[in-house]
Amino acid sequence: MRTRSALARIAATVAVAALALLAGDFALAQGRPRNPNQPPPGPAPRNESGRVLLGGATPTDKGVWTPQFGITAPIAALDTVPFQPWARALYDSRQVHELEPHARCKPSGTARQFLTPYGVEFVELPEIKRLYIFDIGGPHTFRVVYMDGRPHPQKLSPSYYGHSTGKWEGDTLLIDSVGFNEGFWLDRRGLPHTTQMHTVERFARLDAETVDYKITVNDPGAYTGEWTGGFHLGWDKGTELFEYVCQQANYASELMVGGERSSVDRSSPIVP
Repeated sequence: MRTRSALARIAATVAVAALALLAGDFALAQGRPRNPNQPPPGPAPRNESGRVLLGGATPTDKGVWTPQFGITAPIAALDTVPFQPWARALYDSRQVHELEPHARCKPSGTARQFLTPYGVEFVELPEIKRLYIFDIGGPHTFRVVYMDGRPHPQKLSPSYYGHSTGKWEGDTLLIDSVGFNEGFWLDRRGLPHTTQMHTVERFARLDAETVDYKITVNDPGAYTGEWTGGFHLGWDKGTELFEYVCQQANYASELMVGGERSSVDRSSPIVP
């Protein structure tokens, strides 16, 4: 009895801690309100050739990009998303069970990569013509964007981030991606996709503190037509990438679902 009581106290403590973390994540996800006493944002930093940067003005100017809207909000108005019937049914089902792969430490491609409260960092290496997008939260992984003009390979093994090629169109970074697997959600609400998905993402830095993110989705396997979503990213000055271990100490997978759903095990390898 004593052991059972101790386990119950531990379970309750872990559940409260998880709720506190979720509440903190949600608060962070709303974006930090800007101090009205501060001067307006300055212009976007530029490199020697005059093109905008997606980082600080100098290598010592640290920061990451975080979403400036509720990360549990949909990335597009649902009445503008042309679901196929099965895709809409799956989306509706995900509103009930909420078993998102990202919550089980799986990488998430396209828009979902940017919907964490901890932020992402863009690292461009012109000497090898590649750009990397590092994700702090969740799986703590990175995405490779080839900037050398190469085409997508004819044969690809589907992956979480797919195969991405990029180029600059003026001050906007355009990333074209194909070759996705079906093991992640497009956003926190559960927009589905298939291996036929092709995305085009645009990152336009509006000023020193804001990037306008737009994504165009073309997936004939899940939707009857092309659709577009997006949101703003805000510059979190002074924050750097930090160690985030998602795979370790996952003691409360069963406790993350309560009430009538308490029988659901979030550690399941099955991706709904």
